[in-house]
Amino acid sequence: MDAFSALADPKRRSIVELLARSGAMPATEIYDRFNVSHPAISQHLQVLRLAKLVRVEKCGQQRIYRLNPKAITEIEEWARRTANVWEVRFDRLDRVLESERKNAK
Repeated sequence: MDAFSALADPKRRSIVELLARSGAMPATEIYDRFNVSHPAISQHLQVLRLAKLVRVEKCGQQRIYRLNPKAITEIEEWARRTANVWEVRFDRLDRVLESERKNAK
């Protein structure tokens, strides 16, 4: 699964946001932040792991989750490139509209 498919679900986006704010968290603390079953959150965490958005490490009996900075950076870079494409298009449109406005006078 790719990162964008994983982030399509609002619960998974909420988990990513939670980890971004809180840093590393044990699975039990993540479960406690949501009003859904532990197995449901566990499934969401698995999807995020498969998409490589989060990393997990075992520490005794706990599983500690944290964001994968590389994956987050890749999403950020994609968003920036996409925004730049649209900025160029809007700049062109502004020039065309300005030219037409001047010609209409």
